[in-house]
Amino acid sequence: MLKGIIRRMALVILGLNHNTAPVAVREKLAFNQKHLEEAAEQIFARIPEIDEKVILSTCNRVEIYAHVENAEKGMQALKNFLYRYHELEPGSLEPYFYSYAHEEAVEHLFKVSSSLDSMVMGEPQILGQVKDAYQNARKVKATGRILNQLFEKAFSVAKRVRTETAVAESAVSISYAAVELAEKIFGTLEGRTVLLIGAGEMIELAGKHLVNQGVKTILVANHHYERAASLAVKLGGSAVPFDQFPDEFADADIVLSSTAAPHYVIKYDMVEKAMRARTGRPVFFIDIAVPRDIEPSVNDIPNVFLYDIDDLGKVVETNRLEREKEAAKAMQIIQAEVSRFSDWLDQLEMEPMIVALRQKAQEIKDRELQKTFSRLNLDEKQREAVNAMASSIVNKILHDPTLQLKRHAVKGEDPHHRRSLTELAKHLFNLE
Repeated sequence: MLKGIIRRMALVILGLNHNTAPVAVREKLAFNQKHLEEAAEQIFARIPEIDEKVILSTCNRVEIYAHVENAEKGMQALKNFLYRYHELEPGSLEPYFYSYAHEEAVEHLFKVSSSLDSMVMGEPQILGQVKDAYQNARKVKATGRILNQLFEKAFSVAKRVRTETAVAESAVSISYAAVELAEKIFGTLEGRTVLLIGAGEMIELAGKHLVNQGVKTILVANHHYERAASLAVKLGGSAVPFDQFPDEFADADIVLSSTAAPHYVIKYDMVEKAMRARTGRPVFFIDIAVPRDIEPSVNDIPNVFLYDIDDLGKVVETNRLEREKEAAKAMQIIQAEVSRFSDWLDQLEMEPMIVALRQKAQEIKDRELQKTFSRLNLDEKQREAVNAMASSIVNKILHDPTLQLKRHAVKGEDPHHRRSLTELAKHLFNLE
């Protein structure tokens, strides 16, 4: 009856990011955020082998967090899902994947949430993106006790890192990196005209930085004109109908694009035509979308400077040493919190063992009492007294083994020792 009640589960992460894969690869696995929100239930249902899962898809990473019965089989199931979902040849992206299990998986999520694993360390957007990914999964019941606890802990760890270190203070966001790069190209941004394509958070942040640096004119184009108009008001600019934005290339000095389109929205022919009208004046294109918005061949046009999100990562060197010092402090916080979370997991793993032990003892007690009562003529009060005595004996016998199992689950001992103790208890009490 108790067979199989005690088993070793695993937390795993499978993914790729800006460190392991170029943007051309990342965009192949990127999930359309709008579709992921609208069809989350159907998407998660395509991974039937795994009960608990969260998908995080940003410009710089695609990761799936899962709680699985077997780490190796779970990783393979996640890979199979990604290949199937994105209609890619199985095995074609193997060199770009990374995977983590158990404590390494916990540490990785804590680092991601705290922005220690970001292209620009300390940038604040990633925490919001992790929260959105978690809520999206929780909304369709794709998470359970383990991932709920893991992500809630990740958020509290990120808060500690942000308040107890200066990682965020010395950070530079991708949006600011784009502005910094534009300044290097033009020398000064005062009096420049900027065209923003898209109206999301990254575009808005970049727009604010550009205004602060003295940009004269800001134009905003978006599929939804109302959103473009709303952002234009915030930035003191003007909205442009989406189908007319190529007409603005002739006047725009900087074009910054970040849409959710699955294909290029800015093409070679559009830019080449505009450059003839600009009579040789340089123009700076920044593509911070994944998948990319701008056809790469645009960079071949004279006096056109095209940079994608990977290029921006190379720009950010300001405060590097200070960020690294603060990152070391942050890692101390993270490692301590990983240890606490691992203790909770180990204690959780021991719970079925303790439940099984007590259940078996209860069953033995009940059987023996039944035999005894069948041979003795006892009234109700006497039966209650004997039953209370038997329960007391069982509880006292199990008290020390239960305490020892709990103690070894939370003391942060060698996991191999804990597993040996679990196996020994199973054999001693014949729980299998």
